[in-house]
Amino acid sequence: MPIYEFKCSKCEEFFELLFISGSDDADMKCPKCDSEAFERVLSSTNYAMGAASGNGQSSGASTQTRKCSGGSCTTYNIPGPD
Repeated sequence: MPIYEFKCSKCEEFFELLFISGSDDADMKCPKCDSEAFERVLSSTNYAMGAASGNGQSSGASTQTRKCSGGSCTTYNIPGPD
């Protein structure tokens, strides 16, 4: 059940829509101004995984940030099967 985030082109309100299945007919308009002019935006995410193990090492996710042509790039290392 994906949740998509949108920004209204008319009033610049951000809102989310939940889709239960691919064939859903959602009410696709801004909840603030009822405009049907909007664009999908990339949502930020937040999560917590794993816990610290007894040997002082973290078993959760880690990040690596480096310089790249666009400024800086981040790689997320999430534990789990490869």
